[in-house]
Amino acid sequence: MPETERTIFGAKIPFADHCGIEELGVAEGHTRLRLALGPEHTNNLGIAHGGIICTLLDIAMGTAARLKAQRPVLTLDLQARFLAPGRGLLTAEGFVVRAGRSVLFCEATITAETGELIATASGLLKPVAQS
Repeated sequence: MPETERTIFGAKIPFADHCGIEELGVAEGHTRLRLALGPEHTNNLGIAHGGIICTLLDIAMGTAARLKAQRPVLTLDLQARFLAPGRGLLTAEGFVVRAGRSVLFCEATITAETGELIATASGLLKPVAQS
């Protein structure tokens, strides 16, 4: 699919394209994403930069929230926990913990190919009008 037409769970997210983040699927409200780390994603230690980890966590939560709210969402708050160095192929999963009237409480995880937990996050996301 040409890059201009690529979507993640139906939404065009140019920054996700730029970073190389791909959708894997959605089941029972849990979105799954994948990122094959390249040199452009690393820090001076050769491991995943914290910014790419936060981006992957944010998009995982955001896609789950958008599917639940059935409209675009904005991240109001994101708290990330870095548990292990990220290397190789990373998989993220995002889900809605609770959907309120004005905000959605979400969580996300990132695991390595080995199953090792790399990072977790919690966040508040707000549904917004379609622009």
